[in-house]
Amino acid sequence: MSAPLPALDPAFFDAAQTARAWPFEEAKKLVARLEKTGKTEVLFETGYGPSGLPHIGTFGEVARTTMVRTAFRLLTRDEIPTRLLAFSDDMDGFRKVPGNVPNQEMMASFLGKPLTRVPDPFSNEYPSFGAANNARLRAFLDGFNFNYEFASSTDYYTSGKFDEALLRMLSVYDAVMDIMLPSLGPDRRATYSPFLPISKVNGNVLQVPMVEINAKAGTIVYIDPADGEKYETAVTGGAVKCQWKPDWALRWFALGVDYEMAGKDLIDSVKLASRIVTALGGNPPEGFNYELFLDEGGQKISKSKGNGLTIDEWLTYAAPSSLGLYMFGKPRAAKRLHFDVIPRAVDDYYSFVSSYHAQTPAERLENPAFHVHFGAVPNPDVPLSFALLLNLVSTANAEDTTVLWGFISRYLKGATAKTHPEIDSLAGYAVRYFNDKVKPTKIYRAPTDQERAALQDLADQLAAHEGSTDAEMLQNLVFEVGKAHNFDPLRAWFGAIYEVLLGQTQGPRFGSFIALYGVAETRKLIDTALAGKLLKAE
Repeated sequence: MSAPLPALDPAFFDAAQTARAWPFEEAKKLVARLEKTGKTEVLFETGYGPSGLPHIGTFGEVARTTMVRTAFRLLTRDEIPTRLLAFSDDMDGFRKVPGNVPNQEMMASFLGKPLTRVPDPFSNEYPSFGAANNARLRAFLDGFNFNYEFASSTDYYTSGKFDEALLRMLSVYDAVMDIMLPSLGPDRRATYSPFLPISKVNGNVLQVPMVEINAKAGTIVYIDPADGEKYETAVTGGAVKCQWKPDWALRWFALGVDYEMAGKDLIDSVKLASRIVTALGGNPPEGFNYELFLDEGGQKISKSKGNGLTIDEWLTYAAPSSLGLYMFGKPRAAKRLHFDVIPRAVDDYYSFVSSYHAQTPAERLENPAFHVHFGAVPNPDVPLSFALLLNLVSTANAEDTTVLWGFISRYLKGATAKTHPEIDSLAGYAVRYFNDKVKPTKIYRAPTDQERAALQDLADQLAAHEGSTDAEMLQNLVFEVGKAHNFDPLRAWFGAIYEVLLGQTQGPRFGSFIALYGVAETRKLIDTALAGKLLKAE
């Protein structure tokens, strides 16, 4: 049973009936499904292949599924029990040593074994590679406070939980083969079977053809390539596992899964698994296919390649809430998953949260913040943007948040790290992000004659506003200076400010930056740039 929804005004349940955000559109499919099936509980599932370190794509699937689960609970006024099962395919054969794990030579000697029989390459803390990666996944999901149940393929196969479904698959073996064989190439067809015996000789997961199928006895016969001998084995008790598409269908059938989403690259696999579920006598789950996450070069991220961002990398530079927002937006559009998406995700998150608490229930259900926090949206006091703090770190040469607080406390009278812990946390992320990801790429340039004159004029006019923290007034002043010096378009003036003073092509509202950094400090920064000292500092 899932945790109760946060205390919501009854108007939220009414507003949910007409909500248009994509989680509600998905949840409506489940409402219709229950009307047909008569089920009294809904099972959501997400799958995880622990062949490499957990990555953000895995987290995204759990987060998005939980968003749909929350929407469903609102649509049904939280009267229908729901469960979320995070299923790890940790009995899968170990096919390739990931490039981002230690002890490569040792790992290579275990190729072909189930992942839960491959030693942990990181330490002796866990009994296997599969267990180590499962633990990493659970630690993150727990850290984000997901409400879920974890399930291990090894446990479900070896404990007998799948026995009945495996015997059912054996009884419709020919139908499953008729579904799968047309999707395979000629070489693969020659050796294909939905069942993968676990070798009695060396413990490998075998991809071998079946010599005999004995449905009444519940056994299969195959030849083990390790010794060329013929073996008969039961399909129950963990003696075999299924090929992954039949395995997917097996889970859906055995567990009665009602909803599971998958990446766009798995559309054909979903169709095949759905047909197999039907052959087994079950109902394929609802769901949708989300677009892929791409790395900096536009390539699909991969656990084995280790490209793109890891969970730990994102959390080094931003809070989980910003990651949740990134997952919510446009799930059917391809998204780059690289370090440069983090600042925008952070600032967008705080923008949505700041507007949330002044909205009506209907408006809140369309606000991404509602879905990121599954209805329990916080109300932090964060009047500073991540982008602004990044530039403050740069100009103040801050190596820690102590330096930043000297500026923040002046801008927000009386504010301290204790009174504003959210700002303190954000400042810490900004220090790390700037020094690791921004500082190495900063390139200052000398101003043109037009830019030099405008910057000097700005410095001169700022002298009359010493001590001001009026960001709007200061922004207007910057605008007027740009206009007076005939910048057309005006964005060229702001581009010059960022490139000459900050060493980057984009930046925050400069009036807000002046208010935070200080008028006197900004005038000194301009003098330093016009003297060419920022160029020398590179």
